[in-house]
Amino acid sequence: MTPHLEKIDRVRQHVSKTTSQKRKGELGQFMTPARIAQFMASLFPAPVTAECRLLDAGAGIGALSCAFLDRYAKGELPFNTVDVFAYEVDGTLREHLAEHLNAYRGVQAHVFGGDFIEQAGSPLFNHVEDFTHAILNPPYKKINTDSMHRRILSSLGIETVNLYSAFVALAVAHAREGAQIVAITPRSFCNGPYYRPFRTYLLGKTAIRHIHLFKSRNKAFSDDDVLQENVILRLECGGKQGKVTITTSSDDTFSDMVVREHSFTDIVRKDDPEQFIRVPTTAGKSEIEQNKEISSTLDDVGIQVSTGPVVDFRLRHYLVSDPENDTVPLLYAGHFASFKTDWPKPGFKKPNAIRLNDATRKWLYPNGVYCVVRRFSSKEEKRRIVASVVDPSAFGDASMLGFENHLNVFHKNKQGLPRRLAEGLALYLNTAAVDEAFRRFNGHTQVNATDLRAMKYPSRDILMQLG
Repeated sequence: MTPHLEKIDRVRQHVSKTTSQKRKGELGQFMTPARIAQFMASLFPAPVTAECRLLDAGAGIGALSCAFLDRYAKGELPFNTVDVFAYEVDGTLREHLAEHLNAYRGVQAHVFGGDFIEQAGSPLFNHVEDFTHAILNPPYKKINTDSMHRRILSSLGIETVNLYSAFVALAVAHAREGAQIVAITPRSFCNGPYYRPFRTYLLGKTAIRHIHLFKSRNKAFSDDDVLQENVILRLECGGKQGKVTITTSSDDTFSDMVVREHSFTDIVRKDDPEQFIRVPTTAGKSEIEQNKEISSTLDDVGIQVSTGPVVDFRLRHYLVSDPENDTVPLLYAGHFASFKTDWPKPGFKKPNAIRLNDATRKWLYPNGVYCVVRRFSSKEEKRRIVASVVDPSAFGDASMLGFENHLNVFHKNKQGLPRRLAEGLALYLNTAAVDEAFRRFNGHTQVNATDLRAMKYPSRDILMQLG
């Protein structure tokens, strides 16, 4: 690490300590540690053009650009000319940014304030389709449906729900053919319905060359207490997709980094309409992918999975702590331990029951046998998918059941399942093989119904035999 980059990292640590969490949250900005910046800069291949026009949007104090420029200064990236276009909305950080970039000889640094999305969406944006490189640690913040950002992005053909994916998409939109983009982002775009348009955009306009995954969620931005699984991507704009290099490390020292090469079909399956981006952490295909007996969809099995329909705060007037004559069971994840149903639960922090009336009936399912999977888990838990079986005998003569929104429910047209099928399904979902396959495409703490629909299952007959 160069002395200049070490100095920048000391500034980063000081600024991080003196900036409130509220301010960081408002901007969605978490600055890049020097070791990560250095690793990201190392991913750029030898240039094929004499000029470099580098984009750094959400540049902070310039760690990423400076790590890139360090390689240029050493002769590792032999450009004839280098222009850096750095965008940073925070005026205090912008002062540091300009100072750090201007320390390099032969580099033209252009530092801009204001909102990057507004500027990049303007017809007057004067760098359209002109960047040859981009290095990004974009802000992490949701985009509201009716916001100005959403309208600007839509006008450019970009549909996405977070600033980080918007910044990456804009970098792609304004890059030359063959441009190289390296970005560190949350892994959440890899799966889930909300990011499907972004995945389609990204996969249609770029080739994925490299993915780096941190095994621990809290290591990449540990100074800022960011509990978000992050990936580092290298993309080539307009490139022909080939094999993908996958690297993994426990933390930002990269001391135990493992390097593997995978076929693109291991990353994005041809038969996957959701275009989930999988990140294999072991060589070859997973046990699930290798097993020819595990090839059925839920439609093939003849069942469905849905998010629990009872959103408790919307129906709070009908919730009661303990069962009464006019109530039916309300089930949370805490009511299940392995294959056992523990209801009612004395001293439970959540209500055990919901009143049965015209206002609640449409949110309830008939009492029966179901398989449920809790939606939220910790990445560090032994299993990401935790499945249980709902035992109707636990509820006496209750006619209906309420499933709270933090459960996923396997059912047949909102009716119960045969017991053997429910138990076989729960047994399958709780295996280590399913857990390993699931971790390849799910990088956050949620297990959503869309994810469960995307998985492959044994046939109905095999599930019944397991049961």
